[in-house]
Amino acid sequence: MKSELTVTRTFHVASRRYGSKQLRSGAAPDAPTGRIPRVARLMALAIRCEQLIRDGVVADQSELARYGRITTTRMTQIMSLLNLAPDIQEQLLFLPRTQRGGDAVKETDLRPIAATLDLRKQRRLWADLQRRLGAGSRPDGFAPRTQREC
Repeated sequence: MKSELTVTRTFHVASRRYGSKQLRSGAAPDAPTGRIPRVARLMALAIRCEQLIRDGVVADQSELARYGRITTTRMTQIMSLLNLAPDIQEQLLFLPRTQRGGDAVKETDLRPIAATLDLRKQRRLWADLQRRLGAGSRPDGFAPRTQREC
């Protein structure tokens, strides 16, 4: 007597660190749509650069600028994001993905806020920026910029 057994399973191949693959049960998760806002990536970069300097991996910002092939002025602009209040930094890091059009918040919008030393005043300026950019029309509180506003 011959019997057959058929097993039907759903699985997907997941990429792991260093390019290795792993079989996982269930369907593959949907890939997130949109792109991470540039200011969120710059904020993360500033935090990482600060950590590299603190750990002694690089000597200073000018060395980082050389490695990144950018000017020291641009490196200073990026690192100035660290002068923002911690809660503003967190909000920047967790901005929702941009679905279409330009990013709502630009790094140039943040420069005057980062140049302010008083954290309470920074928070007021940040709230003003949110209102000016059209808070309430998107889940993140920002309206997308049109070509004219850029």
